[in-house]
Amino acid sequence: MNYCNRCVLPNARPGLLFDDSGICSACKCHESRNNIDWKKREEAFDEAVAHAKAKNAGYDCLIPVSGGKDSTWQVVKCLEKGLNPLCVTWKTPVRSSVGQKNLDNLVSLGVDHIDYQISPKTEKKFMLKSLERFGSTAIPMHMAIFNIPLKIALKFEIPLIVWGENSAFEYSGLGKESTGFKLNSEWLKNFGVTHGTTADDWISDNLTQKELTPYYGPTPEELEKSGTLAVFLGYYFSWDVKTTKEVAQANGFQTSLDGCPKTGIYDFADIDDDFISIHHFLKWYKFGMTRSFDNLALEIRNGRISRADAIKKIKDLGEQIPDKDIEKFCNFVDISKESFFDICEKFRNHDIWFKDYKTWKLRNFLIPDWKWT
Repeated sequence: MNYCNRCVLPNARPGLLFDDSGICSACKCHESRNNIDWKKREEAFDEAVAHAKAKNAGYDCLIPVSGGKDSTWQVVKCLEKGLNPLCVTWKTPVRSSVGQKNLDNLVSLGVDHIDYQISPKTEKKFMLKSLERFGSTAIPMHMAIFNIPLKIALKFEIPLIVWGENSAFEYSGLGKESTGFKLNSEWLKNFGVTHGTTADDWISDNLTQKELTPYYGPTPEELEKSGTLAVFLGYYFSWDVKTTKEVAQANGFQTSLDGCPKTGIYDFADIDDDFISIHHFLKWYKFGMTRSFDNLALEIRNGRISRADAIKKIKDLGEQIPDKDIEKFCNFVDISKESFFDICEKFRNHDIWFKDYKTWKLRNFLIPDWKWT
């Protein structure tokens, strides 16, 4: 494995590119922010807002929300711009207590809200199939959170959908102008974290097309015909985890109840869903990195920590195995923990992992004296 000379991300991370000086594409994209005219970008958002207000049939915009810090920030920004939003949530089958409190707080800011819950029987089957097929528990989640809001926006004839950060830009640096500006079928295919699949690809003897109904989105033709514009707020305003957290907290958002990060280094991220930690944990097998690598890369780019201190932090945190959440997931999908880890093992990337007697180790790992288990 090779690592970015500026942050801590490895070349095993999907979509990450390195230049001749060993700097990753995500760092280069972040660096390009210095050349962005943010005032002009906000003016462009104001134009999108004006267009939405002129075209609306009731709601000016739809905001996909979880209740987290970013969605709270999205709501605050849209309300400041005088928009009348409809907020839509895909309800995780294991919403946390703090997640519910933050979602209730978000709604209390003054928005209409739909909490869309899919049958847990369907989610149970889909999540297990997703784990077995791709070593990912989050394909159903991503398919739901992207498609459900799009369908509802078209049903209510809402002209504008306002997403938060553009993950393709922030974590891989592949956010071209078109990608950074709007979410469309091309973005979903490349960056929607569904391994390029659609609901049709998951139809089977025990998972029918009818059961998968919530995971189907509008066709590209339907989206084009509707004129609905789906944009990333992070394109118009300089997105930063600490900034959005501060805005969210000023408007009633709560961090983790015990003050401890669920995964990674932030006690204010990934706290609304007890299964998201497993999605991040599986990166260890496939990419040789944990959630902390992603978080600390952002902190380095924003000048809040040095690369050396970030590496020390990763060593101190270790693998961060979410044992309680894994147990909860196994109970939900009716498999044993032994079966869970057997499935995980099938997705261990042998290009980066090797076995030293009975212990798996990463080749050329960032931390030479890592405590392998």
